[in-house]
Amino acid sequence: MFTNKKRITALLAVFCLLFAFFPELSIRADAGKTEITVHYQESDGNEKDWNLWVWAESLDGHVQPFTGEDEFGKVAHFTLDGTYERVGFIVRTDAWEKDGGDRWIEGIEDGKAEVWVMSGDDEVYYSEPSNEPVIKKASMDDFDQIAVTTNIPLDIRQTAIELSGADIQEIIPADGKGNVTNQFTLKTKKKLDVSGSYQVRIEGYGEQLVEIGKIVRTEAFDRLYYYDGQDLGNTYSRHSTKFRLWAPTASEAKLVVYSKWDDKTGREIKMKRGEKGTWTAKLRGNQNGLLYTYKVKIGDKWNEAVDPYVRAASVNGLRGAVIDLSKTNPKGWAKHKKPKLSNPEESIIYELHVRDLSIQPESGIKQKGKFLGVTEKGTKGPNGLPTGLDHIKSLGVTHVQFLPIYDYKTVDETKLDQAQYNWGYDPQNFNVPEGSYSTNPYDPAVRIQELKQMVQTLHGEGLRVVMDVVYNHMFDAAESNFQKLVPGYYYRYNEDGTLANGTGVGNDTASERKMMRKFIVDSSTYWANEYKLDGFRFDLMGIHDVKTMNLVRKELKRIDPTFIVHGEGWDLNTPLPAAEKANQKNAAKMPGIGHFNDDIRDGLKGSVFIDQDNGFINGKANMEDRIKKGIMAGLDYDPAQATYQDPEQVLTYVEAHDNHTLWDKLELTNPEAGYEEKKQRHKLASSIILTSQGISFIHAGQEFMRTKYGDHNSYKSPDSINQMDWKRNAAFSHEVDYMRGLIDLRKKHAAFRMTTASAIKEHIDFLDAPANVIAYTIDGEGKGKYRSQYFIAHNANNGARELTLPANASWKVLVDGENASAKSLYTIKGEQLVVPAMSTVVLQTEVNVKKKR
Repeated sequence: MFTNKKRITALLAVFCLLFAFFPELSIRADAGKTEITVHYQESDGNEKDWNLWVWAESLDGHVQPFTGEDEFGKVAHFTLDGTYERVGFIVRTDAWEKDGGDRWIEGIEDGKAEVWVMSGDDEVYYSEPSNEPVIKKASMDDFDQIAVTTNIPLDIRQTAIELSGADIQEIIPADGKGNVTNQFTLKTKKKLDVSGSYQVRIEGYGEQLVEIGKIVRTEAFDRLYYYDGQDLGNTYSRHSTKFRLWAPTASEAKLVVYSKWDDKTGREIKMKRGEKGTWTAKLRGNQNGLLYTYKVKIGDKWNEAVDPYVRAASVNGLRGAVIDLSKTNPKGWAKHKKPKLSNPEESIIYELHVRDLSIQPESGIKQKGKFLGVTEKGTKGPNGLPTGLDHIKSLGVTHVQFLPIYDYKTVDETKLDQAQYNWGYDPQNFNVPEGSYSTNPYDPAVRIQELKQMVQTLHGEGLRVVMDVVYNHMFDAAESNFQKLVPGYYYRYNEDGTLANGTGVGNDTASERKMMRKFIVDSSTYWANEYKLDGFRFDLMGIHDVKTMNLVRKELKRIDPTFIVHGEGWDLNTPLPAAEKANQKNAAKMPGIGHFNDDIRDGLKGSVFIDQDNGFINGKANMEDRIKKGIMAGLDYDPAQATYQDPEQVLTYVEAHDNHTLWDKLELTNPEAGYEEKKQRHKLASSIILTSQGISFIHAGQEFMRTKYGDHNSYKSPDSINQMDWKRNAAFSHEVDYMRGLIDLRKKHAAFRMTTASAIKEHIDFLDAPANVIAYTIDGEGKGKYRSQYFIAHNANNGARELTLPANASWKVLVDGENASAKSLYTIKGEQLVVPAMSTVVLQTEVNVKKKR
């Protein structure tokens, strides 16, 4: 999240690094050391050059080798700086072959821990596992199947095997042949109850409680327990509040209410079993502000978790809260109107992190790092230039897209007096705003009201609001409310039973399952309705399935026909059929859903995964055809790459919050270039983006050539790296004006934002041009027998190039490499044009339609 997350498929090494980027929660002291010893027993036939990938909170993932052997197997002994109570590790090879999933060493005391793990067994043992015969696992994998694994093979025909709670019809070896095995299935005579209690007994091996297994991931489970009601979570009224929880595998469920957010225990209220695996409770009276969680009994274990559907929460999201949403509406909320948008291609999206905008002292903004900081008007920075909201408005963009503003895990809201930073791609409570952006995270209502106030203010300034949503994973699968309430259901699994990891952060949610799909749709529509949002960016959208994304779009368009939906359509390594993945290869199956065009991004500046790789604007030859396709909104890409059918499906961009900023990329690819040369190359890239077809996307600060000082993944870097630098904004004021001119040009000249594929193909004509130059015309609109014609040239060479214009005419110069405007800067006549080095030129003339024909 974190990463480029974005086009993670490019290099396996990127996956490896991601484990460092989102270490799971542990508790760490500032001093001391933690000594760890891991014993690992590999299975016969699975001998490889194994090592450990180890991480903890505030400790990036790194390799720890096995340094010895004992009778049990390989041994790794290492010491970590810092005192940890919880440390994560993965058994893997340098090529990232894994033996099992994420494992955790829990409850470390006195800075020391020793554990044992075995191949094919994800359990972490705190004493050496006995060689005595035992049942390692018994799991309900279907409505008539229980899978059993023992540590030592047995003869399933000669050994007494019993099942309490159900009758065995047949015992089937896992490999389908041979009676001596340590893996087999008990097929039952009658249908099993997912909330029932069953126990396997094997002569000489003891007994084992049956846990919920693959059954929750079967189509039969979805058919039986899919609940289509609209009352999951809490339903508030002044007279009573109703609660409904979906937990079909629980044998009991309780509502737990708390007086204070940090109470250790609460009052438990037994819930009643309802339809389709739901549980219900009702509390009379006005419960506004009530803090609560759910407890469910799964097998013989009780799990407590926050309501996944909760819409308000206590500080740090540890308790859900009942909320009277009508009292969170700012004055004028009900009647305020959204800015108009005729079609998606009119959108010019400005990507922003809430904290970045205001945190620098020079911002002049009082509510630094807050939702309310975005609402402040009249703020000034160096040289008296507008900052914050006034600056964004002055650019002329149409949408502000915020990095995650839901409740995320990695900022401690009880310590906001300390500097903390995170992008927020680590979801905790999907339907709750992030508390660190509010002025009082202890009051569940404040964050809601202030977020609404931010949205209302932006709307009042003519700016629409897009929210970055991250339904593809959660911060910690094991600790998530999804996993605690219905273990194994909400996440995608590999064939070997480990969690899928196409996201690169340890888990993938399973949008293809009916209740996960319902949650995504319900959550999306809730945000769109309650907060009057105007669009969503789906993080790692390629993890999701086509059907879910189409349903999301359908429901959002019912709320607001002008609502825009786009996402990262990368082809990710998740166990979902290729034809079902919501990626750009399947764009044709998802009309009206946009995708980030990483091809024009990398074509312009070079691969985001290879620091010194360059592109069209920074010196790579023979890139013209690739950029031309991007200018045409990727409509002619090979279907193996993308199947865009309409310009609204394509977001054209050159930089975003992750990877190097364009300026930092230029520092890497053109280290010998002078300051002014880098500026010109930067302006050339932005010029191409804002004159290309599709939807334009700009990273906040791109207008003043933002730098993060070489930090390519600043997800948790300090404010000094991530803040909007208003001093730089003043120093690059001419370049900011140039960007304003490009934006104004795009907004006022419809030729740069055509709305159909047919129009683009009909009206754009590429011309012959020298190497490293792209030249083309666009036939624009007009009245009577005359209409506009535009001539656009992008020269990536170090020197000027002379071109022949399509007509010997009087041409208005709109862009000349130094300045940009929707109106004529000056006029030139003739049919020859010299395009300056590393520059874009845009000309406009009037042509006689009949004569042209």
